[in-house]
Amino acid sequence: MSVNDPIADMLTRIRNAILADHTLVAMPSSKLKVAIAKILQEEGYISNYEVVDGKSAGQKILRIHLKYVGERRNRKPVITGLERVSRPGRRVYAGKKEIPWVLSGIGIAILSTPKGVMTGKRARQLGVGGEVICKVW
Repeated sequence: MSVNDPIADMLTRIRNAILADHTLVAMPSSKLKVAIAKILQEEGYISNYEVVDGKSAGQKILRIHLKYVGERRNRKPVITGLERVSRPGRRVYAGKKEIPWVLSGIGIAILSTPKGVMTGKRARQLGVGGEVICKVW
């Protein structure tokens, strides 16, 4: 199956898994998806991720282990919202002074910059701008 926007597909799979109370979500892997998963793990939004070989030759699968807080019956997901900002039909770029704040600093913006994929906070520290991929809170 062909997907026009693989990053939006990734975010939708995570959103749907959280709504269904799953602890694991799997999707086709790419370098950008792995970079986003790494940022989500470093920022504490997911517990772990791994890249494994898929059934077909050459295709790798990205598995993301979602993180919850609280007891089994009363547990709440750490990720409360995901929003795709830049999409294939409308690219959104931000200079170093226009990097968005997500919920006054509670959430994170993930950017693709010339120095790699990073959070908005890290991009401000390095003084670089780039394409705003998504917002997570």
